[in-house]
Amino acid sequence: MNSGKLATAILMVTAIAFAAETKQVELQLELPKAVSQGTPQAIKIPNLEGTNTPPPKIMVPEGITNVSKGKKVTSSDSAPVIGELEMITDGDKETTDGSVVELGPGVQWVQIDLGAKHTLYAIAIWHYHARPRAYHDVIVQISDDPDFVTNVKTIYNNDHDNSAGMGIGTDKAYIETNAGRLIDAKSVVGRYIRCYSKGNTEDEMNHYIEVEVYGTPETKK
Repeated sequence: MNSGKLATAILMVTAIAFAAETKQVELQLELPKAVSQGTPQAIKIPNLEGTNTPPPKIMVPEGITNVSKGKKVTSSDSAPVIGELEMITDGDKETTDGSVVELGPGVQWVQIDLGAKHTLYAIAIWHYHARPRAYHDVIVQISDDPDFVTNVKTIYNNDHDNSAGMGIGTDKAYIETNAGRLIDAKSVVGRYIRCYSKGNTEDEMNHYIEVEVYGTPETKK
């Protein structure tokens, strides 16, 4: 094979490998069982999303995994009223006893340490889906600073009136279902994920069943 044909062959192999490496597919979540929610109560809060709104279609690299499973969780409430913080990344998304973490009232957050920087494509959150309710001031941020002082990127914020003190958000409030809330992380790079809320339409407490983070480790250059 002459040098010209060899160069062409190398380029073709490289292009094929690159295409395979970057193949994008739609992220499909494994959802928990839908539970009987009884007679729904009217939920009237500003900027509420319609109940038939489909989840976003988020394209991710083929073969991507939940990189938060089993990772360390900390919180603004270090002693939850119910449950243990490690339950938030244990893979259990059901609403049975022993699956739900309850934090105190007011603005509370949970934080996941991925252990290293990742390129993040999607984050899915299940607060509590046994009964229809909407959580207030749901805010999701990503940073490589564990104290969230520098290099903080907000990827979701449905705080319509800045009652959480982190700026007015434009995302919709939503009613909890077994589908959770799938959020586009927009390929932001970071190590820490922090999720906020400030009570819900049923009571003043904050709840988490599971948080899943879909990403790939950041390649060192």
